[in-house]
Amino acid sequence: MNNDRKNVVALAACQALLVMNNATMISIGTLAADTLATNKMLVTIPATAYIIGGGLTTLPISLFMKRHGRRAGFMVGCLFGMIGGVLATAAMLAHSFWMLCLAALVAGIYTGSGGFYRFAAADSLAVNARSKAISLVLAGGIVGGFFGPESSKLTKDLFDTLFAGTFLTLVVLAAIAMLILRRLDLPRPSHEEQHGSMRPLSAIVRQPVFIVAALGGITAYGVMNLLMAATPLAMKMCSHPYGAAMLVIEWHIIAMFAPAFGTGWVISRIGTLPVMFGGVLLNVAAITIAISSTTVTAFWLSMVLVGVGWCFLFVGGTTLLTEAYAPAEKAKTQGMNDLLIYLTMGATSLTSGAILYGFGWNTLNLTALPLLAITATAILWLATIRRGGRPAAASGAV
Repeated sequence: MNNDRKNVVALAACQALLVMNNATMISIGTLAADTLATNKMLVTIPATAYIIGGGLTTLPISLFMKRHGRRAGFMVGCLFGMIGGVLATAAMLAHSFWMLCLAALVAGIYTGSGGFYRFAAADSLAVNARSKAISLVLAGGIVGGFFGPESSKLTKDLFDTLFAGTFLTLVVLAAIAMLILRRLDLPRPSHEEQHGSMRPLSAIVRQPVFIVAALGGITAYGVMNLLMAATPLAMKMCSHPYGAAMLVIEWHIIAMFAPAFGTGWVISRIGTLPVMFGGVLLNVAAITIAISSTTVTAFWLSMVLVGVGWCFLFVGGTTLLTEAYAPAEKAKTQGMNDLLIYLTMGATSLTSGAILYGFGWNTLNLTALPLLAITATAILWLATIRRGGRPAAASGAV
């Protein structure tokens, strides 16, 4: 096995562990908050704090990696993941809602760092091989998608305090990821990456290719987070059992990552933009199903379609982003892209619970439609530019 392949496998394993952390901090964190918060309109604040922690991390950790390398940045993230797990466990034992919010904020640094696993896999590869490497790393999340919700069923009652054992497992998961990362052999930042010529960030983000790439990630995570964060609560409101809610979330996360095994291959065959447009259509279909029925089957099918739509949009957007920057611009461009994603996730997480409790499940789903319409329009716009032979990326981009 060559070095690039070993790195992809190791990064996929780390992605699996990261997804288990994400599933716990967002879905289980929301249910845990529901047991602690006196005001039910605040139940998604821990999930929002987790996202804010990731958003505040993206640019600084990307610039840190530019100077010290990917592995060092990933190790820092794992350390904060362990600290966040300890704090979340303490919050449940102390019955403290606001300590849970702090724990989520700290743990968010881990996900902010781990978000660059996909870019690390593509760093040393040729352009035509990047989408497959990105897909395979993200496909590692299927393991986390299955074991995250399943492990919560085994650990939620591990101690007398509900969910304390679930959060304690996050410490172990981050420690395992750190051990894997210690053996990772990633290339050091090149001289061109550290000292090459750079355009202003304002020039980079005005490129049509950056706009559409960023919208892919923003829409993938914005729609997914808006609906996933509220799904366990909506199912609880519909008197569906805890096990059914976890089954829906489990299949949703599997649907996010399982298609990644083939998404890179499909992109190489039909192109990035058709795959991204397909992701938009799948999300629209999911919303149509969600507002038509509140049975367990409807929740399940809707969340599966949201998951596949996320995969198409996110893999497509990440692949497209690699066309938007020169080597020296990589750190700030990737950091800005992920910052925009986290800002969207923060807004959707913060409002998800409030919209659900204030206006209902149907209204929450309909809230996602304008973003999907904007992204569909932008994809068609970029496709028109490319058919006309005009440059979608400014001079200097790779």
